[in-house]
Amino acid sequence: MPRHRFVPDVALAAPGGSEEAFVIDRIADPGTWWDTVYSPAPIVTQLDDGGTDIRAGAGAYTSSSSAPSTVAHFLQLLDPEPDDQVLEVGAGTGWTAALLAHLVGSHGGVTSVEIDGNVAEQAAKNLADFEAEAEAEAEAGAGVRVVVGDGAEGWSERAPYDRVHVTCGIRTVPYAWVEQCRPGGVIVAPYCPGFGDDHALRLVALPDGTAVGRFPGYASYMMMRSQRPIPYVGDDGGGRRLATRVHPRTIGLAPPGADLAMAAMTGLYAHTSRQYSRFLVYVLDPGDPGQWAVGVHERGESEHTVYQMGERPLWEEVTDAYFRWVGWGEPGRDRFGMTVTPEGQRVWLDSSDRVIATSGCTAAS
Repeated sequence: MPRHRFVPDVALAAPGGSEEAFVIDRIADPGTWWDTVYSPAPIVTQLDDGGTDIRAGAGAYTSSSSAPSTVAHFLQLLDPEPDDQVLEVGAGTGWTAALLAHLVGSHGGVTSVEIDGNVAEQAAKNLADFEAEAEAEAEAGAGVRVVVGDGAEGWSERAPYDRVHVTCGIRTVPYAWVEQCRPGGVIVAPYCPGFGDDHALRLVALPDGTAVGRFPGYASYMMMRSQRPIPYVGDDGGGRRLATRVHPRTIGLAPPGADLAMAAMTGLYAHTSRQYSRFLVYVLDPGDPGQWAVGVHERGESEHTVYQMGERPLWEEVTDAYFRWVGWGEPGRDRFGMTVTPEGQRVWLDSSDRVIATSGCTAAS
């Protein structure tokens, strides 16, 4: 499935790491455009839900052609077979839907649901153009149906599905995906609780209407629109400054297993900020944007501080969760799993009867 047939003439390359994003233009600079399309980089195709022109080169990334290695990893986890019925959540450019159709056959077994009407229209056009070219060359076409809708609700008209392929980050697994899977069906999604590293999640639907699975590696995607975090309230000067014995780097640079455990047990968001003379770890309550804290390390100082907004002791909750993880023997993320039921989701360690958090936010006893 040639990627260049699904990338627009003007887009934003987002290599990551130390490389800054840059605009690619097929007409003005075809060499860079072609090199980027067939590079490992993700390519952003929409900013601010379409509110900012892509040529601006800056804004919130809201649709893209994902990095080829990420796409390949998810397709390996999904492991679709010929004649499978597949639900894709998030159409993007249509490229991953075309890849899915190539794997399951061009019998029309792939349904891609996209919440953004403009994105869906362009993806459908890309797929139709590709299919027309394939038919002219006597090759197999894509065989994808693109529909406009909220991916969190799935697409019941074509259920049950053998596979559900999710291309947007989630904090909570919508039960509709489990409900629309046949027993033995596989759901692969980026679990992005907003705390340090994000995680791939692979679930298998069970005959009793639940799904169970584990976290087989790293994944990071743009968040599902209905699960985006609420912006936190800025500092009004009413916070408290406290001392902490825990170095902020202990939390901010924790390994993926610790990130997963802290996110599950506290339900909080956290992110780091590296500055020349300071290392900062922000902790935020997604349910109350007025509750947040920041742990601060000043270069050259042996003592560390926390600035706390609101009454909830966020820093203490996070550090307590971290040391519970240490007490468990510092398990990696591959030892954690999730069970999804009509009532919510449970995160567990090693086996489904060792629950550490329920509904993704409430710590177990």
